Amino acid sequence: MSSMNVKKAVLVTGASSGIGHAIALYLADQGFLVFAGVRKEADVIKLKALGNPRLIPAYPLDLTSLSDIKGISRFIRSELEKNTTKGLYGIVNAAGGGSIAPIELLDLNKFDTELRTRILGPVGLLQSFLPFIREAHGRILWIATPAIIPSPFLTDIHACDFAVNFIVRTLKIELQKWNIPAILIRCGGIQTASPERTMKTLKESIPEWNKEKYRLYEEALQKEINELTEFDKKRTPPVEVAKVVYRALTAVKPGRRYQVGYMSRFAALLELLPQVAVDYILEKKYR
Repeated sequence: MSSMNVKKAVLVTGASSGIGHAIALYLADQGFLVFAGVRKEADVIKLKALGNPRLIPAYPLDLTSLSDIKGISRFIRSELEKNTTKGLYGIVNAAGGGSIAPIELLDLNKFDTELRTRILGPVGLLQSFLPFIREAHGRILWIATPAIIPSPFLTDIHACDFAVNFIVRTLKIELQKWNIPAILIRCGGIQTASPERTMKTLKESIPEWNKEKYRLYEEALQKEINELTEFDKKRTPPVEVAKVVYRALTAVKPGRRYQVGYMSRFAALLELLPQVAVDYILEKKYR
């Protein structure tokens, strides 16, 4: 696909680390004006220390706080006017974390945070920024996992991404009148600090869980931990996601979905099977 030469302004959430950070830096290096959404002042200092004038920290942007979204909307409107940039060409939703736990032992407060960070907050951003997107004839990108496949012990990650899949496909229909693409960047295993943090959180959580309930899942959880440890060794560098995001932003006719990262294509192939077949395969694996 051919690409446009004109660079635009984009907002990238979750830009303090991991995939969001890699995307923000890469797009700024390619000439985009990047509003890098971060929650902490320390992250603002780190981003400014990079010395790229096209990388503008958008702070504070905690997606669990709707008041932050209103403040960032005012800030970005002001910055766009200052830079004589017409509208916002893209929103890249990359924020989110996750944990490992059976649904029976899932920390509901952490689950609530993930739901707000991955779904409620980004929808609030869209409500605030869609007028900017229309003005720039822009597009919406969402970073997610291949979430239609049921993944035991990863509910707070994949349940959110299942909802994201629905939202992106629905936006594609609702916004077709204005020709605003809604694009899903479906990631497999990506090399970030998140898996290590997730494993650390799991080890800290186990002593706090109800011991009787934990024993019911202990063997299956240990098997999952062993598999994830091996999986982590084969993850793809996050800059590869950034390159795919760049392609999706600059393509004259972008695709609806892009795959990137270890095992992402295999997961996409599994989704082509009937749900009952996929369920059978995974039930057999975890039996």
